This record gives sequence, structure tokens and C-alpha cells, in this order.
Amino acid sequence: MTNLPFREPSLPRLRPLRAALAAVVVACTVAACSPVSESGGDPGSDANQSAGQDSFGSPADPNAVRDGGNLVIALSAEPDALDPTLSRSLYSRYVFQAMCQKLYDVDEKAQVVPQLATALPTTSSDGKSVTIPLRENVRFADGTQFDAAAVKATIERHLSNARSARKSELGPIEAVDTPDAHTVVIRLAQPFAPLVGALADRAGMIMSPKALQSLGDDFASAPVCVGPFKFGKRVPQNSIEVVRDPNFYDAAKVHLDGITWRILSDASIRAANLRSGDAQVADSVSTQDVAALQGESSLTVLQSQSLGYQGLTFNIGNVDGLGTAPKPINRPIAQNAKVRQAFEHALDRKALVQAVFNGIHAEACSPISPASPFSSPEAQNCPAHDPAKAKQLLAEAGVQTPYPVTMLASNTPDTLRLAQALQSMVKEGGFDLKINPVEYSSLLDEQDRGNFELLQLGWSGRIDPDANITNFVGTRASQNVAGYSNPQLDGLLTQARQASDIEERKKLYGQAVTLLQQDDALIYMYRQRNLTAFSNKIQGLQVFPDGVIRAAFAGFTK
Repeated sequence: MTNLPFREPSLPRLRPLRAALAAVVVACTVAACSPVSESGGDPGSDANQSAGQDSFGSPADPNAVRDGGNLVIALSAEPDALDPTLSRSLYSRYVFQAMCQKLYDVDEKAQVVPQLATALPTTSSDGKSVTIPLRENVRFADGTQFDAAAVKATIERHLSNARSARKSELGPIEAVDTPDAHTVVIRLAQPFAPLVGALADRAGMIMSPKALQSLGDDFASAPVCVGPFKFGKRVPQNSIEVVRDPNFYDAAKVHLDGITWRILSDASIRAANLRSGDAQVADSVSTQDVAALQGESSLTVLQSQSLGYQGLTFNIGNVDGLGTAPKPINRPIAQNAKVRQAFEHALDRKALVQAVFNGIHAEACSPISPASPFSSPEAQNCPAHDPAKAKQLLAEAGVQTPYPVTMLASNTPDTLRLAQALQSMVKEGGFDLKINPVEYSSLLDEQDRGNFELLQLGWSGRIDPDANITNFVGTRASQNVAGYSNPQLDGLLTQARQASDIEERKKLYGQAVTLLQQDDALIYMYRQRNLTAFSNKIQGLQVFPDGVIRAAFAGFTK
């Protein structure tokens, strides 16, 4: 999951933030506004209008950019392991985009397009055989040949590695066949609709078999893939560098000598580095800074609605660590769904979006975007902000109020703004929220171990809703840090994975969201806009709805 980078408030700024929250709450009460309409309309339509139209960036004009130079990207959090099998952070995807190509990619319309494959796959009539044609004359950064055997080795590693974050994404694969060097056939036990979407992300990043054999579980120390750039070096908690790869099959499109990602968790510092020229790109622009950056003629701000969400995860069964069987936790908030439902009713999503994010983000109550073809009124239904109802549920659960809850959150500055807003807001509903801020990398470790009661994290989103749901709430799924298990939900998600008809999947996901809101192991709060700023001294930087910064084919203007 991804963390949420924000500007840190000094203590005196808490009072204005709470005042703003109170003002929005009063306005909503008077106007009888609702975070999400029951008709399933887009809850963020007003926010999107105030934030402006989507802007994804344009490819570089080869005649307008020069070859050479090192691009510096100010990054809001440190990537986790640079290993496609293990990685779970959005920020590692930024780096992978430059050095680890995939079988498929997504474009600015969130449509799947071939990358290391030469065409979209063909599927057998029974849905159990998927054939993928591969590029020829392609080499990994270590000079070895990219072929069907390499694809087979990568997919089998995803499925067999004990710590794999990809296994549940790839579904019921029984075998990977290689009829020739440039064809892969994936055999499935049952049809699996989300497969191509998974292969357009980390599951489709193909690793050098030679590097896998020599490095094993240490692959992240010197990753080798096919890409415009190859790994240079990493200084933990500081920077990651990649350099141009002369082996890349489309080397003529690569203009830069290298790319450096510098870890700068404070959004104001990233903006300052951008303005000074120490960095040419800043990711995760704070909503507090958007207007000012847009007003500077030397800079451009790209923005688009995210496919993902920001949410709150309760630990209801993660006792022995991620991937282990759920066990009971002796806390009312873990044992009784009414306590978690009360917390959701204590939330005012519209107030959060307006007061903390200047109305730029959009409220969300579901893992499915309203813009998705899989959305429905059921999928967009939203429990109302109702502090009285929250207190009633706490009384029915038999707990004393204020009920104490400790929330683990990233210590990035604006995450603290969000946490403090939540702290103030849920008090009216009968909760005493305490905040435990930690470094992002530590937060990932703590969530995996189950060392939390409540966790604030988000997900950057994928084009197929399965990847936004099943991996996080399916029993023992690869990113189910909540330790949540509901066999009825598992059944619905399995049916949706096997269904090929969009209307059938839409209906099943609507039913799944209803169950999720009854159990409330994960509460969805809002959808971010992808906000990335860059210097006009470069061309070709692009950010699509998947939120990934595409810098591999950028260049400095002549």
C-alpha cells in the first residue's frame, strides 16, 4: 500500500484546521449534503472541477530535446524492495517503470497495451488457456536473451516464493508452457478475468533468469530486467540511481544518461527543490501547494484522478504476521463489527476533503472508482456521517466511551494533518483517537507483523477492480494485513474472477462492497488526484491514472 505525503502542521496550525472542519460540517448539515449519492454518482465531481481537467503529459519531441543529462526526481517516500515479486509500494513502481518493463502496460486512457508482448493475449474458448506472443531480439540489462523461458521463470517465482506479493494477483495458474522461444501459454485451473490487468503491473515485470539464479532472494540488491535504464546504486533512505542501458531494444527513444530519485518526505521541501532546480520533478504535490505551483510559468503540474483510494485498516486477525491464518484478537474493535461501523459513521468524508485537501481529492466509500465500468449504485453506496448513530452502535456493543483507538500512520507531514483532522472529527462519535506516527518503511514492517490496531494507508489502484479488492480482503491474500476473513466474501470475489461478463462482475462487486461495509475491516475515505510537478526544462514526463511517473523517455529541452 502507498503512504500519503502531506505538509506537516506546526502545533499552532491545529486550531485553524479544526475550525475549518467545523465550518464544513455545519455547511453540510445546513445543505443536507451527502458524501456519495445513492444513485451512484461521482462523489468527487465538484472536487474534480475545482482541481481542473486531467493532464497526463505528452511524449517528448525528439527534435526538441537533447541527449544526455541526469534527471532528478524528488520522491515522497522510500521505495521498498526493488524486486517485482516482493514489492508492494507505489514508489518502487516509479523506479521499475524506468528499468523493468512488463508484458503489458496501461496508457493514459487506462487501457492495456503490449510492452514486452507484441499483442494482447488470445484466450481459449473455455477461458483456461492464455497465449502471449513475445518480442524478439530483446536483451536484459546483463546481456542475456529475453525469451519465453525467462517469462516462465519469473511467473513461477511469483507463484512459489514464500514472501511473494504477486501470488494472489495471478490467480489459479496450473502451468506455464513455452511452445517456442517467443510464445508463452498460461494454463489456468479456472478462467481468471483479472490476469491481463495483473500482467500490466509488477506480476508482468520479467526478471533476468541469470540474475535470479545468482542472487536468489537478494535480487533487490542488484535487480536486472529489460528497460531503458539499468540499476546503478541505492543509498538507503536517501536515493536510488539508474543509468542508461545500451542493451535496450528501443535505445533511440532514450535521451537521458540517468535518473536519480531523492527521498524527500516533506512536500514543501520537494517543492523548494523543484523551484531551485535541484530537482526537475516532484511527486505527490501537496494540495496546499498546487495553486502556487500552477501559477509559476517555469513549472507544469500534471493531475488526474487516481484508480485507488486512501483508507483505514483495522487489525481484526493478524496475530502471527501477514499470510498466516487469522486468529482472534481480544479487543472490542477487532471482535465486534459494530465498533468499526461506529467509527465509519463518525467520519465526515466531505469535511475531510474540503478542510484537509482544499476540495481537490474526492470522497470514496468503496474500492471501486465511480468511473470504472464495474461500478454500480451498490458499489458507491456510502454509510452516512452520523455521530449519534456512532454512539448508539458503541452502546449496543457494550463499550465505554470515549473508546480509545491508536492509529499507526506515516510521519509524512500532510499525513499528520489528516490524522489530526480524524482525531478531532471522531471525538464527536465517541472515540478517543491516538496517533502513532512512524517512518514509512517501518510502517510497512509493522503492518505486516500485525503490530497495529488501526492503520492509515492507501492503494494507488489498478484497472481491474479485483486488484483493488481481493489482495487486501481475501482470506490470507498477499496484502491482507487486517487478518480479515469472510468466506461469503471470498465466494463472491472468486465468482467475479471467473466471470467474463462485465455486468455479472459488476453485480458481484456490488454485493462484495455491501459485505465489506457490514464488516468494516477496511474503511475507504477518499480518492487522491495524482499530482506531479515538473520543470519546463524537460519534456516527455507523463503520469497516467495508475499514478506512476513515466520518466524513461523524457529529456532536457535544447
